[in-house]
Amino acid sequence: MTQGLVQEQVANAVQGALADAKAKGQLKIESWPTVTLDAPKRPEWGDLATTVAMSLAASEKRAPHDIAKIIADNLLTRDQLFERVEIVRPGFLNLTVKPGIWLEVLRDIERKGAAYGTSAVGVGKRVLVEYVSANPTGPLHVGHGRGAAVGQALARLLRAVGYDVVSEYYINDAGRQMKLLGASVYARLQELAGTPVTFPEEGYHGEYIRLAAEQIQASDGATLATLSLTEAEQRCRDLAYRTLLQHIREDLSLLGIEFESWFSEASLIESGAVERSFTELKQQDLLFENEGALWFRSSKFGDEKDRVVRKQDGECTYLASDIAYHRDKLQRGYDLLIDVWGADHHGYIPRMQAVIQAYGYPKERLQVVLVQLVKLLRGGAEVKMSKRSGEFITMREVIDEVGVDAAMFFFLMRDSNTHLDFDLELAKQRSSDNPVYYVQYAHARISSLWRVAAARGIACPTASEADLTVLTDPDELALIRKLSMFPEVLEASALAFEPHRLTYYLQQLAALLHTFYNKHRILPPAADSETGDAPVAEAIAPTTTAARLVLMRSVQQVVKNGLTVLGISAPEQM
Repeated sequence: MTQGLVQEQVANAVQGALADAKAKGQLKIESWPTVTLDAPKRPEWGDLATTVAMSLAASEKRAPHDIAKIIADNLLTRDQLFERVEIVRPGFLNLTVKPGIWLEVLRDIERKGAAYGTSAVGVGKRVLVEYVSANPTGPLHVGHGRGAAVGQALARLLRAVGYDVVSEYYINDAGRQMKLLGASVYARLQELAGTPVTFPEEGYHGEYIRLAAEQIQASDGATLATLSLTEAEQRCRDLAYRTLLQHIREDLSLLGIEFESWFSEASLIESGAVERSFTELKQQDLLFENEGALWFRSSKFGDEKDRVVRKQDGECTYLASDIAYHRDKLQRGYDLLIDVWGADHHGYIPRMQAVIQAYGYPKERLQVVLVQLVKLLRGGAEVKMSKRSGEFITMREVIDEVGVDAAMFFFLMRDSNTHLDFDLELAKQRSSDNPVYYVQYAHARISSLWRVAAARGIACPTASEADLTVLTDPDELALIRKLSMFPEVLEASALAFEPHRLTYYLQQLAALLHTFYNKHRILPPAADSETGDAPVAEAIAPTTTAARLVLMRSVQQVVKNGLTVLGISAPEQM
């Protein structure tokens, strides 16, 4: 795990103390432990804490407190890094780093700029992230919007830590749902022509179907009148499909989402890939016939039961196409496949992991990220229905109302596998209660600082030019410590497939910034209009101004880096 600059030094120091203890015969250390560091719950307990002593207790057959004492003694004799090392029962080591050590974080941020926080942990590994993949039978709803935001954030996070990532949209343009689309549009078209019609059972009823029928009537009405029912429905299906898929592309583009790959289910079937996958699985005795249907032996790989891939009437199930599709993914040579699914597909995971294993790969080659439902609220009251669609709230409606940045941040600010309450009124507020405004305002607030400094002729020095040793206030050090955590948070968010960790971090960093900004002076006060002098009581030393400007620039850089990874803008003014 990539650590911040100071955290890495501390971890190395603890490892060195363990090596010293082993060399002296104080500890056996038969299996070398990983040193993990956490921030204590209360700042007075120290800067960082580790439980490494407790992790060694079993193998050393000693009390963790005694092990912690040995580590602490070796730390203090070998390293000039720490101001204080304390032991808290049963064996916590609370470590306080000398203030001057933290200042290198600001220099590191300045050196790396937009690259600060990124790492190379994934270099050489190829990842395919498939997300949204909604049926092209209607507009994207707000749930799809959350899946889109999560998928894009995952792709961007993984790229930030070195992975070679391709994002893909799987177009479900074959099968029963597409036939229903054609039948639904044709039925509405007949209604428009005044022909009595029985609407297809389980057809699509949204207003968008009527709009599609009106467009088709205007462009192809005469041609449709010459076709058989089957041909007319097929024609309606093809025309509506193209229109609806284009709307999906446009809506996703509004969120800044552009897929590198659009993969058609129909092309998969037409190429014979489904039948080829059947042949391969039969050769391994992983398909069998029973009662006229064809079954996949998914139970052999941990699924609760075997699954039908072709029904008695010869129609293939969704699983058949998914087998061929994931076979194709594997053949493209990706080291990791990530699928972002709605939470209602949870039960589908074991059978798809069975497919991965059937083709000779560990089930971990496929990772599924589940996205729970979104409940839309307006001022705390649930929004039940969309005026435009008549059935559900579309993603487009949410974007139009609250804006792209607010939509993206709200979609990402909770664990994707938990339900999300999305309050439309809150998302539009320009106040600290609105989390996206709160974070973006941190960036804009610092931009305002540069404008004021420029107007007063105050230079903003580099980290090497300023005397950073004056940054000793606890609030200053708290900000620097939080900045130092960014690389670890970014990597952890990527490797755990949890973008919400980054949104949570940005909110914490913004809170520290706003508190500091309201509490501490950064620039000297404007000169008195008559004497040209600043009030003595409010004076601030030039060295302090210079150092704090460096600190502010570092905060702004990290806020911008975090927002950029999430696909959210960092405005200069608000």
